[in-house]
Amino acid sequence: MKYIEIGIGNSWIVRTEIELADGSEFEQKGIIMPIIFRSCYFRIWLGKTVIIGDSREGLKRMKKTRNAFKLIFGLTCYDEKPRG
Repeated sequence: MKYIEIGIGNSWIVRTEIELADGSEFEQKGIIMPIIFRSCYFRIWLGKTVIIGDSREGLKRMKKTRNAFKLIFGLTCYDEKPRG
């Protein structure tokens, strides 16, 4: 999966994070093409609480181990066209 995010709290205002099949991930500044849309989301991270609203998965709340402040709007994209 590929996540294109715009907002404050990450390394860059606009970044793309790519999650590989083995579970590892890396990020790059800017937007990496192509964009094959899956869903959009917003993330509000206040302290150790993260609230995520996703167009596909709905609203959820999570607890994290580290404190942070983030306001993010993002797109979840496929790395390649889904089959089937």
